[in-house]
Amino acid sequence: MKIYNSMTRRKEEFVPIHEGKVNIYVCGPTVYNYFHIGNARPFVVFDTLRRFFKYIGYDVKFVQNFTDVDDKIINKAKEENLPALEVSEKYIKEYFKDAEALNVIKADVHPKVSEHIEDIIEFISTLIEKGYAYEADGDVYYITRKFPEYGKLSGQNIDDLESGARIAIGEVKKDPLDFALWKAQKTDDEIAWDSPWGKGRPGWHIECSTMSKKHLGTTIDIHGGGQDLKFPHHENEIAQSEACNCAPFANYWMHNGYIMVDGEKMSKSLNNFFTVRDIRKEYDGDFIRFFLLSVQYRGPINFSDEGMKQVKQGYDRLINATETLEFLVQNGSDKITEKEEETVKSFRDYKEKFIECMSDDLNTAGAIGALFELVSAINVEIEGGASKEFAGKALEIIHELADVLGVLQRSSENAVGEDIQALVDERQQARKEKNWARADEIRDQLATMGYTLKDTPQGVQIIKADA
Repeated sequence: MKIYNSMTRRKEEFVPIHEGKVNIYVCGPTVYNYFHIGNARPFVVFDTLRRFFKYIGYDVKFVQNFTDVDDKIINKAKEENLPALEVSEKYIKEYFKDAEALNVIKADVHPKVSEHIEDIIEFISTLIEKGYAYEADGDVYYITRKFPEYGKLSGQNIDDLESGARIAIGEVKKDPLDFALWKAQKTDDEIAWDSPWGKGRPGWHIECSTMSKKHLGTTIDIHGGGQDLKFPHHENEIAQSEACNCAPFANYWMHNGYIMVDGEKMSKSLNNFFTVRDIRKEYDGDFIRFFLLSVQYRGPINFSDEGMKQVKQGYDRLINATETLEFLVQNGSDKITEKEEETVKSFRDYKEKFIECMSDDLNTAGAIGALFELVSAINVEIEGGASKEFAGKALEIIHELADVLGVLQRSSENAVGEDIQALVDERQQARKEKNWARADEIRDQLATMGYTLKDTPQGVQIIKADA
C-alpha cells in the first residue's frame, strides 16, 4: 500500500507502527448544521480507506471526532434559543442520518469534545509546565515560536506568517502568532467548564490533539482530513502534540482535495453551498458516494448538474448489471457452461487490477475503471441469458469489489413492493389470456410509477427507474 504523505510531499510505502494493525484519526464535523458536500468528501474518502485496509487484512481502529464545543455552535444556540450541547446533539443525530445514506460506517470511536474536558485541561497543563504555553486573563495561549518545526506540514514560513499577523482588539496574547488553547468565558450564558485558569472552554486545535492521544496513543499511523485543515488546524495539532508528548504525532498525513461547484470553490458568499441533505432530494446517497469516489481523492472534484449526470450514466450501468444478475440467479439456466467457467476464471484479473489501483494511494477512479471492465465482460456473457451459477458468481465478485468502495449498497426501500409485484403478476396473467389491452394498461401504469418491464426468455425483469 502506497500513500501520498502530505508531510514529505511524496508517495511512500505504508509501514504501520504495529504489524497488521493501523490506527486512523480523521477530523470530524463541527455539529451546528447539516453537513455539506465538501464535508462529505473526507467522510467518504477515509471510510473507503478504512474499508480497503480491512479488505487487505489489516486490523483497523478508526476514530472520527465530533466538535460539539465551538463558536459556531454557540452562535447557532443563540439563534435557536437552545443550550449549546442540545444544538450539537441535534446535529450529531442528523449527521448519522446523512452519513448512513452515504454508506459511511460508524467509527470505532466518535469522541466528543464535551466528554474530554478533563483530558484537555491536563494536556494544556502539561504544555504550560513545559514552557510551551501561558495563561493571560483566563485565556491560555500556545507559544508558536517555541516549536522550531512549526510550518513543516503546510510549508508555511514563520517569518512570512509574522508579517501578516496582528493582535485583535481585546486579545491578551503576547505574540500575534500564538493561538488559543483555552478561552475564558465571555458571558454568563456561554457554555463553560471550571479550569485552573477560570471558567472557559477549549480552543479548537487542542481538542483533536487530546482526543487522538486518548484513543490512539501519542503517535498514530494516519491522520486524515480535508486540504483546508492543513493550515492552521493540523499544523497546530502537530505543534501541541509533539511538544507535549516528545514523539511524532502522525507518521502519515492524508488530505483530500477541494470540492468545486461549477468550477468555483464552494462558499456561502457565492451562494453555491449545498448540503448533502438537499442533494439527497434529487440523488440517492449511494450514487452521491459513487460520484465522490469517481475522482482520486487528492484532486479537486467539480460538482455540477452536468458532471453528476455524466457519472450517473456509468453508475446506472452498474445498477442495471446487478439487477439483471439478481434476476438470472432466480431465473437462469441450471447448468454453467464451459464459456461461463472461463469468464469466471478471468474475474481474478479484474480483481487484481482493482487492488493494484486501490493500493496506489487509494486510486478509486482507477478501481472504478476496473469495476466497469469487469461488468462489461459480464454483460457480454449474459446478453442472451446465463446460468444461475454464473450469475451468482458474477454478482458475488461485483459486490466484493463494490463493498470496498462502499457503493451498490442500496437499502431495502429500493426493493420491489408487494403492490408492484401484484401488478406484474396480473399483467402476466392478462398476457396468458391474450388480454393485450389490459397487459399494456398495466405496463403503462407501472411506467408512471417508475418501473420498466423487460420481457426475457427467463421471465419478466422489473427495472426501477433511477435505481
